[in-house]
Amino acid sequence: MDEMTQMMKQLTETDGVPGHEREVRTIMQEYLQPLSDEIVKDRLGGVLGKKTGRADGPKVLLAGHLDEIGFMVTQITSKGFLRFHPLGGWWPHNVLSQRVKVKTRKGEYTGIIGSKAPHVLKKEEREKVMELKDLYIDIGAKDEEDAKEMGVRLGDWIVPVSDFTTMRGGELWVGKALDNRAGCALAVEVLKRLKNADHPNIVYAGATVQEEVGLRGAGTVANLVEPDIAFALDVGIAYDTPGNESQHMTCNVGDGPLVLLFDATMVPHAGLRDFVMDTAEEIGIKVQVDALSGGGTDAGKFHTSGVGCPSLVVGFATRYIHSHNAIMSKSDFDQAAALLTAVINKLDRDKVNELIG
Repeated sequence: MDEMTQMMKQLTETDGVPGHEREVRTIMQEYLQPLSDEIVKDRLGGVLGKKTGRADGPKVLLAGHLDEIGFMVTQITSKGFLRFHPLGGWWPHNVLSQRVKVKTRKGEYTGIIGSKAPHVLKKEEREKVMELKDLYIDIGAKDEEDAKEMGVRLGDWIVPVSDFTTMRGGELWVGKALDNRAGCALAVEVLKRLKNADHPNIVYAGATVQEEVGLRGAGTVANLVEPDIAFALDVGIAYDTPGNESQHMTCNVGDGPLVLLFDATMVPHAGLRDFVMDTAEEIGIKVQVDALSGGGTDAGKFHTSGVGCPSLVVGFATRYIHSHNAIMSKSDFDQAAALLTAVINKLDRDKVNELIG
């Protein structure tokens, strides 16, 4: 594997749901440390590498989020099965019979999200959408006491099991937690490309926590940095799979980095949006766009921080997000890094003042 792919493998295979990002944060800091003048952290677990080009330049924030979607144990049944609560958005049919890891104070245990055999399903059961509250996890415990003896407590966290791999000769990346370790890796990659650059600003690159449960860490990171410009680095939706033909957007895996024109948490700053898209044209990078009525990113908190912060979402069209296995393009990642590097090299104090009018 090349260096970028190896970084993605390490980040995605490390576990970290909202509120339990410590393992991922440690690895993220290891990547940021040699590229930064200073490591800065908030008290919830967000971590950023600070790289100063000009001390009087604008502060530019680039951040993915460390957390992945998962679950939390909320009940141990008398027979030793676990009921759970989602941490982030899940469609129940994506999880039936999938493997998970239950992380306890005594270690971690493989679990299976149980489902009925098709032979015993009633007609009405076959035709309805399952609800997460009706599902359970089987960790092989004999009964409730056995599960407790194994170390299971209410509040323990649960993560999907899925090894990182590649497809099409390494061009496609496949695994869990691409949402949003891909954004974390992008922050590292941009900082790496700026290492010896004479850029005109102060860059803060890294990751927030608890995005999947309400953009919570975005608020604390924005309070810490007080950025002049912010970029949320995150995945978007790919519409290039069967069943999406009626969608009005045509975002495809491998057709270039993605910019969000709208989501449920933010209308992006028009001047910053145009500046990024003009820069993409200048350096020959095709940019895809999307508009989402549901869902949002950390930019939803970044842009309302302080007295207001022009913000934009930059990322990648990704298939099967919020499941055990997502797919994205390595070339989209590489082009997103090239685009953001070019943008940052042009974002001096005069340009920021021009953007905000």
